[in-house]
Amino acid sequence: MNPISRPDLLTAPDGAAVSPCAPTLPPIDTGLASDESAFSSAADLARRIRRKEISSFELTRHYIERIETFDKALNAVVVRDFERALEAAKRADASVARGQRLGPLHGVPMTVKESFDVSGLATTWGVPEQRDRLALNDAAVVERLKAAGAHVIGKTNVALRLGDWQSYNEVYGTTHNPWDTARSPGGSSGGSAAALAAGLSGLEFGSDIGGSIRNPAHFCGVYGHKPTYGIVPTLGHHPLGVVSAQDLNVVGPMGRSAEDLALALDAVAGPDRFRSPGWRLELPPPKTHTLRGLRVAIWPRQDFAPTSVEISDRVQEVGDALARAGAAVSDLARPDFSAKDSYVTYLSLLGSAGLVGLPDDYHRDNQRTAAQFDASDESPLAILMRARALDHRDWSDRDEARTRCRLSWRAFFGDWDVVICPISATTAYPHDHRPKPERILDVDAVRTSHYEHYFWVGLASVAYLPSTAFPSGLSRDGLPIGLQIIGPEYGDRTTIEVARLIAQALGGFRAPPGFGA
Repeated sequence: MNPISRPDLLTAPDGAAVSPCAPTLPPIDTGLASDESAFSSAADLARRIRRKEISSFELTRHYIERIETFDKALNAVVVRDFERALEAAKRADASVARGQRLGPLHGVPMTVKESFDVSGLATTWGVPEQRDRLALNDAAVVERLKAAGAHVIGKTNVALRLGDWQSYNEVYGTTHNPWDTARSPGGSSGGSAAALAAGLSGLEFGSDIGGSIRNPAHFCGVYGHKPTYGIVPTLGHHPLGVVSAQDLNVVGPMGRSAEDLALALDAVAGPDRFRSPGWRLELPPPKTHTLRGLRVAIWPRQDFAPTSVEISDRVQEVGDALARAGAAVSDLARPDFSAKDSYVTYLSLLGSAGLVGLPDDYHRDNQRTAAQFDASDESPLAILMRARALDHRDWSDRDEARTRCRLSWRAFFGDWDVVICPISATTAYPHDHRPKPERILDVDAVRTSHYEHYFWVGLASVAYLPSTAFPSGLSRDGLPIGLQIIGPEYGDRTTIEVARLIAQALGGFRAPPGFGA
């Protein structure tokens, strides 16, 4: 059995979605593994493997059979490496028999976003011209996850060049949301979130510059963590020919529990190859292990960022529940900066990131497009288009604004432990593969454009802050609503711990119906 992709699940060249189909499939019998095991946390799976309650081989085979069965409806795991995964599982079981522990993720089968290099597997970023590109080495985080005992059974689908809140491309086709296959699983780590929600993998790893971990976690009802910028190496998660780390971009874990996020982050966080000779990372411990006394600012709505009443109300409901549990909660506390200025700074830096190595024609096109917008146009689209043609002086001004924003957040977190706010304006929306400027999304009674929906994810990203996405329950329509917990720089363990405490108090991950949970 060789590593394979999914040529059988391509969409039409125009990106049209395949017809939705609800999975109604029989349970799978693999002996020691069960459908219940498939939805367990990675931390629990690792513990059970070490205690010989379940074998890594049976668990890996169970996930493989679930992928072969349930992924027909989702198209989430688009690159498969089953043979090598089974061999790695055998080695993990042999180590258990010898009384040796490989690491905190001993024997756990997992998937990673397609954009991470895994030696011998394709890394395309959804670009058709790169469909034959095979990675020669593992990405840094893949190396570290393997060193922690995990093994990779496959790679999950992405948005083209990781640039969308939907996950479709001409190489692998369209990924569908397991809660409703007519809807997007989010992007660009949409395959990651769909695979986790459907019980096709024990753990996942994604990336986030514009909400690409947090948005899919919200749409599919799983957990995701956007780390503090720079604490997890991005080597092996770069566009073809690029070796430099991209501004704003981070890579981080996704899972079915907050405990999984903590476990995976500990396994991969640390200096990259440039810093390792003289730099060490020591993340502070969580500020609390109880909700009582936790200082929480909730940010349910923002006047210029249309957000559905149901999602804003959910933020308020979570805040009310935390107050009842003894937390100090405020819906008025805000950092000392203009939210609009923060948003403009984020869009400007986002639009000017990722331009390394692009051809001259692309840059000339950007300059022509930017010139078409009136200088007084402050729409998100205009800001992003102008950002693609910023000169160095203008970029430096944006970087200065970012640094002032970071200082304001630092002062704010002297008084407050975390902020809880939305991730996205709506729950998962139907597939829409029109060009982004043509997409219209109804937010309650307000018609909005694609480019109006980056405020909430930009709050943390522009200031390099950690943010943990967590499921808060379902909407009236039965779709997941995820929220995010933002903390101070290097406060990753605090935001993850607060997500764990919220799950204890209010509930956490729940599996979508129809997947044998």
